[in-house]
Amino acid sequence: MTGMLSGKRGLIMGVANERSIAWGIAKAMAGAGAELAFTYQGEAFGTRLKPLAESVGSDFMVDVDVTDDASLDTAFDQLGARWPTIDFVVHAIAFSDKSELTGRFLNTSRANFKHSMDISAYSFIEVARRAHPLMTENGGTLLTLTYQGSNKVVPNYNVMGVAKAALESATRYLANDLGPEGIRVNAISPGPMKTLAGAAIGGARKTYKHTGLNAPLRENATLEAVGGTAVYLASDAGACTTGEIIHVDGGYHVLGMPQAENL
Repeated sequence: MTGMLSGKRGLIMGVANERSIAWGIAKAMAGAGAELAFTYQGEAFGTRLKPLAESVGSDFMVDVDVTDDASLDTAFDQLGARWPTIDFVVHAIAFSDKSELTGRFLNTSRANFKHSMDISAYSFIEVARRAHPLMTENGGTLLTLTYQGSNKVVPNYNVMGVAKAALESATRYLANDLGPEGIRVNAISPGPMKTLAGAAIGGARKTYKHTGLNAPLRENATLEAVGGTAVYLASDAGACTTGEIIHVDGGYHVLGMPQAENL
């Protein structure tokens, strides 16, 4: 994929550490020639992010709270001052109270439901609203991350499944809104991965093992595979792909039941 994103520049939102899906995407995009900027939330995440950003040649990092309009405005104002135009934004932001990612969905609290939806789904709309005016020359690409718990019941995924369903619907509506401006909007749906976010889900290790044993390819997604998919979607090769949920899960999403040897 060398050179597929040469001359393109964009914003990566949501890198927590070197095992983050967002980092896998950032690393692949930098390897394909893209120039990157990053957001983070809070000093601790900024400290972790700085050496990673520097390793891909980026010196642009901005602290942003996606639940705060003023913070988002400031971040995109700074981005626009640095780069008059951008080519892509990767939105890899989601959150739910860990205590509600075990047990029954029935017990979801009103407060956590609203908070999870705000950060995990609505923030993508807020980001799109601010990013699209910077995509003025040849259009651009907005990418977000989802999971198949959006349309199938996954034990302990609970309110995050509902939030991801909203995020996927928002992806389609944004694709329709922004298509006339040449802006493509897509979501990548990896299978379970060993990330900081994934570890918060109850039974994460069992889920990871189960999908690896039963996916048609008999393996789980890798950061490299997800990153490669993001490069394709942000490149000129993805020029006619929008409104899609692209699965990168070894094919697990096509199954109706486990493989015969695991029944």
